Amino acid sequence: MGLAGLARGRRVLAAYWGATVVHVAAVVADVKVLKLASKPALMPLLWQWSRTQGAPPLLQAAILASAAGDLLLEADQEIAGMAAFAAAHACYLAVFLANPAQRSWRVLAAYAALWAALIAILAPGLGSRRVPVAAYALLLTATAVTSRWHNPRSGLGGALFLISDSLIAFRMAGRDFRGRGALVMSTYTVGQYLLASGATRQDDLTGSGHPR
Repeated sequence: MGLAGLARGRRVLAAYWGATVVHVAAVVADVKVLKLASKPALMPLLWQWSRTQGAPPLLQAAILASAAGDLLLEADQEIAGMAAFAAAHACYLAVFLANPAQRSWRVLAAYAALWAALIAILAPGLGSRRVPVAAYALLLTATAVTSRWHNPRSGLGGALFLISDSLIAFRMAGRDFRGRGALVMSTYTVGQYLLASGATRQDDLTGSGHPR
């Protein structure tokens, strides 16, 4: 990457974090106009940054599908929003499975137990949405597992994305709490960045361990 490309990448990334701070602040202060204005800018900015990093097409598709999911959730289209994010996770899975540094079965077992516990807790309050939420959560968990197999940076991103969407599921199950919205967006934006940056920085971030 040339100096011009590097500088552009830094500018776009700074804009992404700036939009993130504005949006989270708007969520905390409950400024609806600012929330609606800032959220649609988040994933398009991350997508632009990923292009400066030479992101593969599937990674770019994951970010763009997430942008669609953001808009659908803002329009209270929860099932359609989950479908868009499911497409994003399918793309992430393809990216991370194509180049896993190590396959840790302990990571798989830990996340499988977490998924089962989460569904057991939330299922009574989900009603007719129980099946689609469980299916989406399984896909989200798969992203968390495979991103950790890829490298620690993307693995942290997958974990934060799982936390973010789990907090949304808690609201859907009638278990809302103060500050949840800010936590959702904070973990989501950081998680998405770590997923994207982990997928585009493989040289010094991949683990050196063996399958276990």
